[in-house]
Amino acid sequence: MLRKFKFYFLGLIPGVMLVFFILNKKGASCTGYLPNSRVIAETLSKNFIYKDNFSAEMRKLNLNEKFLRDSILSEGFVDFERSNAQKKPCPTYTLQAPEDNPKYEITFEKCEKAATFTTIKVLK
Repeated sequence: MLRKFKFYFLGLIPGVMLVFFILNKKGASCTGYLPNSRVIAETLSKNFIYKDNFSAEMRKLNLNEKFLRDSILSEGFVDFERSNAQKKPCPTYTLQAPEDNPKYEITFEKCEKAATFTTIKVLK
C-alpha cells in the first residue's frame, strides 16, 4: 500500500508542477470564473446609464467615466450580502472599491444591454 502512494505522488507532484508552469506562462487563471469577477466583467461590457443623482454626485466628487471603469469597477468587490443578484430582469449590486480599504461604494443594476448606476458615495 505504501508503495502505491509513493508511485502516486511520484507522478502527481511533477504533473501538478508541469500544469502550473504551462498555464502560468499562458496567462491562464481561474479568477475570471469567480462570481465577483464575472459580475464586474459583464458590467464593464455593457453601456453605462447614469441616474441624475449619480451624475451629480460624480461631478461633485470630480470623477469621470474612465475613473469609474478603470479604478472603481475594475478594482472593486461586489458585496453579495447587500446585493440582489437574483432579481429579475435586472439584478442589483452593491460594489465597494478598492478591495483593500474601500473608499467608494456604488449601487447599480445590470440589465441585458446596459448597466444603470444609481448611487455613489464616499466611505469614511
